[in-house]
Amino acid sequence: MSEPDYDADLPAHVERVLAEFLRTAGEDIQRTEPVVGPGIEALTGFVLGGGKRLRPTFAWWAWRGAGGDPGGGHAEGVLRVAASLELLQACALIHDDLMDSSDSRRGAPTVHIAFAKRHADAGWLGSPATFGLAAAVLIGDLALAWSEDMFAGAPLPAEVLSAARPAWRAMRTEVLAGQYLDVHTQATGDSSAEAALRIDRLKTAAYTVRRPLHLGAALAGADRRLVDALLAAGSDLGVAFQLRDDLLGVFGDPSVTGKPAGDDLREGKRTLLVALGLRQAEERGDPHAREVIAAAIGDAGLSESAVDEVRQALVEVGAVRAVERRIDELTGSALAALDTAELAEPAAGRLAELATKATQRTY
Repeated sequence: MSEPDYDADLPAHVERVLAEFLRTAGEDIQRTEPVVGPGIEALTGFVLGGGKRLRPTFAWWAWRGAGGDPGGGHAEGVLRVAASLELLQACALIHDDLMDSSDSRRGAPTVHIAFAKRHADAGWLGSPATFGLAAAVLIGDLALAWSEDMFAGAPLPAEVLSAARPAWRAMRTEVLAGQYLDVHTQATGDSSAEAALRIDRLKTAAYTVRRPLHLGAALAGADRRLVDALLAAGSDLGVAFQLRDDLLGVFGDPSVTGKPAGDDLREGKRTLLVALGLRQAEERGDPHAREVIAAAIGDAGLSESAVDEVRQALVEVGAVRAVERRIDELTGSALAALDTAELAEPAAGRLAELATKATQRTY
């Protein structure tokens, strides 16, 4: 039997180890408590039902760039650690949808909506919405718990896993702190550019790019110089990735993004795009544009025509152009930091390609 070619088809290998883990992780509890089966099935479907697998990809290529050998004895264990990031991602998304009262994700009902419907269809006692919220919290918690199980159970020497622990611990803390900062900013109404960027760096950049790169490098035993270069690249690239998502959240095609256009506005997200729109409307002396943007933030019933008005205002005051410029600057600085890391090939080229692809998605 030939050795697996991890580099050539990394997403398929990530999918494989996730499916293997999820197939066995819930077996014992389902035998004793079959009532939890639908929750486990929902989590399995959520994890295996789509996603770009960006986090495992960044971790893998950082490992390769720092000297990891795909033909060596550690490759399968590293793949398992990298894939565990998808369970952390599942926790974040399920809880994020709950906190944002989102109805759809990847073109399907969100977990809390699906379980509220399950309750209503069965005619159970109490509130369907409350049941859906509780189920989503617990399913997200299960994803977080299983991410740790998958990480800790990876077939790697104890000293290798121990070297990766600081990145793993920091990433989990940072994403949860970023989630709280996000809801806190929505509650306080802080629409400053500074607040938006703090959320982007903590909530998105840290666990999407920065810490996955750190994790992969640590698994390869990278030195401090290399880790620092990857952390710098990951911070800027992660923010650029989020800024592109912010633009897609307002201007994107729902058939591509999997969410209705304008949902970030309806959910009250104080993104950099919105912050710059408000600030530049004021600086340009355009009270109408400022009012159009401000009135849309947090309006759960925002119509498609109102979203169109916001789009026009954001373009006219220069906010879209400013965000695009910021994306270009951050991508450039991230690529420069990757150059200083002096990563081994083919990882250096793959990470540069990934950086460009992740930040230059079209509407």
